[in-house]
Amino acid sequence: MKTYRILGMMSGTSLDGLDLVLAELTDTGETWKYRILEADCIDYDAPMRERLHQAIGLGAVDLLAFHTEYGRWLGRAARQFLRTRNTRVDAVASHGHTIHHRPDRGVTFQLGCPQEVALHSGVTCIGDFRSLDVRLGGQGAPLVPIGDRLLFGEFDFCLNLGGISNISFERDGKRTAFDIGIANMLLNHLSREAGHPYDAGGNLARKGRVLPGLLRALDNLPYYHQPFPKSTGYEWFRDAILPLLADAPDSPENRLQTAVRHIAGTIARQIDQLAGGNPGKVLVTGGGAYNAYLMEVLEEATAPGIRLVVPEGGLVENKEALVFALLGALRLQEGVNVLASVTGASRDSCSGVIYLPGG
Repeated sequence: MKTYRILGMMSGTSLDGLDLVLAELTDTGETWKYRILEADCIDYDAPMRERLHQAIGLGAVDLLAFHTEYGRWLGRAARQFLRTRNTRVDAVASHGHTIHHRPDRGVTFQLGCPQEVALHSGVTCIGDFRSLDVRLGGQGAPLVPIGDRLLFGEFDFCLNLGGISNISFERDGKRTAFDIGIANMLLNHLSREAGHPYDAGGNLARKGRVLPGLLRALDNLPYYHQPFPKSTGYEWFRDAILPLLADAPDSPENRLQTAVRHIAGTIARQIDQLAGGNPGKVLVTGGGAYNAYLMEVLEEATAPGIRLVVPEGGLVENKEALVFALLGALRLQEGVNVLASVTGASRDSCSGVIYLPGG
């Protein structure tokens, strides 16, 4: 057996903040076991959140300068996390923050220079987890399904409700996964228009009524009819969804109600199709799992045999950072950590670049 202590760091498209998970991961030879030793979330202040939100519009030089600056910020956050807990780690596994994701053009870019993370944390950093898969013809996403297979194999489906919703499952002995569509990115955008960072518990949406025209337009977006493997990101939200919102002005409550119905409907239809009429147990994580109204609507929309499970013990908000810690451990032992069956690449790969702190 081999045990690793890895600090996983993840910043998602919903811009909630930086998730940090210190995990103990043990390869037993047959399976992997994990323990979350410590976890934290560093909220972004308003200026940082806005800079990350606007970074997609930066020119090359300004973007690379921000890449360096944000990497330094990540490294200092890791150092502070480890110092206050007086603990050691084998490595930091840093996802960074996705700014550009266009695998159709061979492009994916995660902000937060891993070399800066290593230098300012004083710990070996593993970063750049997506680009190798894109070079191999894959989507470079989603990456979490390797963790779904190795850590959460008792579930039929693993559903993540982040900025984008994604799902993973086993089919014909292979792990398969893809981005279903929009989730918190849309809800948080509409909530911010109403003066709230997010719709706590879905209480604003609960007060609204459905806007049939907007719901039809959202449901009919071409992305939902594409075959998987597929992945998407902020560019799709900006180019395909924001124009639909501009054409449907209304109260925040009504637009949020419509968004919830759209998100739940697209997810439920996808799960029901994949389940093929069979019962199934679905692990639900990500910030959307805390949206009580969204979960109610999703439960109503799925077939009776589908059971939605929201885990306890902090796994809802920490799962992605935990899995990036696992990706880091797999990289250190030179094992497969990105599955071609998920991404559509020409082969499985051992992804992530190792950066040393020096000195």
